[in-house]
Amino acid sequence: MAKDPVCGMQVDENKAIKVEQEGLIYYFCSQHCKDKFLQHPAENKPLKSQGKNIYTCPMHPEVTQDGPGDCPKCGMQLEPKIISLEGEEISKEEAALAGKFRIGLVLTIPVFILALGEMLPAFHLKTFSSSGVSRWIQFILATPVVLWSGSIFFVKAWRSVLNKSPNMFTLIAMGVAAAYGFSATAMILPGIFPASLKEHGEIGLYFEAAAIITVLVLLGQLLETRARSRTGQAIKALLGLAAKLAHRLKEGKEEDIAIEEIHKGDLLRVRPGEKVPLDGIVIEGKSSVDESMISGEPMPVIKKSGDRVIGATVNQTGSFLMRVEKVGAETILAQIVEMVAAAQRSRAPIQNVADRVAAYFVPSVLVCAVAAFIVWSIWGPQPALAYALVSFISVLIIACPCALGLATPMSVMVGVGKGAQSGILIKNASALEKCEGLTCLLTDKTGTLTAGSPQVTFVMPGKDWDEQGLLSIAGSVEQASEHPLARAVVEHVKAAGIQLVPVEDFQSVTGAGIKGKVSGRVVLLGREGFIENSGINLPEGLKNKAGELEEKAQTVCWLAVDGQIAGLLGISDPIKKTTPDAIRQLHKMGLKVIMVTGDNEKTAQAIARDLGITDVYAGCDPKAKQDIVNKLKSAGEKVMVAGDGINDAPALAEAQVGIAMGTGTDVAIESAGITLVKGDLTGIVKALRLSRAVMRNIRENLFFAFIYNVLGVPIAAGLLYPFFGLLLNPMIAGAAMSFSSVSVIGNSLRLRNLKL
Repeated sequence: MAKDPVCGMQVDENKAIKVEQEGLIYYFCSQHCKDKFLQHPAENKPLKSQGKNIYTCPMHPEVTQDGPGDCPKCGMQLEPKIISLEGEEISKEEAALAGKFRIGLVLTIPVFILALGEMLPAFHLKTFSSSGVSRWIQFILATPVVLWSGSIFFVKAWRSVLNKSPNMFTLIAMGVAAAYGFSATAMILPGIFPASLKEHGEIGLYFEAAAIITVLVLLGQLLETRARSRTGQAIKALLGLAAKLAHRLKEGKEEDIAIEEIHKGDLLRVRPGEKVPLDGIVIEGKSSVDESMISGEPMPVIKKSGDRVIGATVNQTGSFLMRVEKVGAETILAQIVEMVAAAQRSRAPIQNVADRVAAYFVPSVLVCAVAAFIVWSIWGPQPALAYALVSFISVLIIACPCALGLATPMSVMVGVGKGAQSGILIKNASALEKCEGLTCLLTDKTGTLTAGSPQVTFVMPGKDWDEQGLLSIAGSVEQASEHPLARAVVEHVKAAGIQLVPVEDFQSVTGAGIKGKVSGRVVLLGREGFIENSGINLPEGLKNKAGELEEKAQTVCWLAVDGQIAGLLGISDPIKKTTPDAIRQLHKMGLKVIMVTGDNEKTAQAIARDLGITDVYAGCDPKAKQDIVNKLKSAGEKVMVAGDGINDAPALAEAQVGIAMGTGTDVAIESAGITLVKGDLTGIVKALRLSRAVMRNIRENLFFAFIYNVLGVPIAAGLLYPFFGLLLNPMIAGAAMSFSSVSVIGNSLRLRNLKL
């Protein structure tokens, strides 16, 4: 069975009308749905593929194919363009890598131990090595590691040669092949090597180097594959927000049906606590709906007849009847899904510095190795061919990319660990790299700069009243109300340890205030107009204070008891205590801070004034936030976005770097490259410092990785032999290769002492 992308009906693939478009197959229940789809394909695009999925390279989007595989240009694994909600089994690719890694590791450990025993007599393995048993065991065990476990590297390297795009895998294959090929030749044909290259009558072997390099690179590939499989979690989390069932009213009867079976014009009943099934219009009833996932505004919105509701938002207090206006790809949630998916596909992973260097380094090494072989075979001493072969192999061994492969991962690994200790969770190396060159920060207001929920932030008693008495009366009358502001008052009163008393004759006046009796006293609480319309005079001093609070974007609630003003309460979403200092630090670091919020202009400007933020965009929906990011990127800015809500997800995914508050939604966290566990904006300052330190460390590592190669390759080629009679033994080449790795590891570990 398949699903019609226009009406959502389940159709039999054998009986349905089939259309193939852009490599995807769609099935339609009728000619009408087919024609509608073809006339407006973008509007009716389904959330998931009904036919073959298209895979593409994030680095080279022009590379596409029907199934998973590797990019022929850079060797990266291809990613699916469309991610479905269904849980996926571990991919065959990941399972194959895991199997190759485990078997390779098991076989490599004894090879390493035996090789170590030959180099360190204290291991007492000379019994084997003297008889050659140890060398044959190494050969037998290392062969499947290199030729089976490492076969994928040779395939990728060969493709890179065919496509004239040398990359990291080209270097890996060259190094492993050189170390293994030289060792295998020394095992099978030891007589072709001159005596001067032998130690105790034997040629040094490098089976352990070939096996260890293979296993380490396999581990990196396995971790990359598992990380890549999680890149679609943001989209899956978004899709998972949608309601699964709805209560449809048809011919006077109510029935529970799947969302896929709902059509435009259907009438749906939405009860308290349920998700709104799809986008539509309220035609009967009234309720408050939490739309923070779309708007970012913490205050639930009152919905009545004629108001629009959005699918996946949460109904809170009342029940209402709605008419469905949008289904499938037309809904707001579906559009957000597509925005996040498109942004993730367009954002390439880190451009490995090693790959860029490899484009020049690989041909240079090959030319040098071949030139050395030719020169030695023609003009070298006898046996000339043996000297030529040794020189050729020495060049390739010393050019082995072991240290080069560690240069970036080691710094990133230590840096990510350091960040985690400071509450900074870094999803990938790409985000860490891009943090270094950022020029501006776009930050949401609610939940990022502010606490994210309404709180009582100001209390001013009137004449003959104290704060405790005022809060006791206000909390007691508000406990009968379901309004979000009422809950904020009640929570504040309870937190202050003030006792609440029962309320009688409670009445709620929509959009104005509430009435009730507390301990026999008549209590009114609400807006200024509500109190004045009740014939109660407002003291001038309190009115002036109320005006000041409203200028600061606080909601003012007036309290009157027995016809006299008892005082007022200011309710707002307060700025986090750490936010002002964090903003100052970001300005010092050269970042332009811009507020982008779904809240109203007045509230946004008030918060911005307090924080010293000059650039403000208010009333922004998810699409508008994403458009602002694109606009800034087009102007040459390097953009970071910080947010905590679903409405921030598209912008987080579109930015060069997205930072999510750990106190926010799963979708925002999945869309972001970095998550701040404590939801503290000072974490951004620490993340930027960490990024700059890690990138500096990586550049130092690349220097250590290449300096031995640059100095060693000419010596290995025999450049010094005519002058000093010095020819680099492959064993010395292997030692130089190992020392470069030690230098890289030691330098990377310095990051553990970094102060953020």
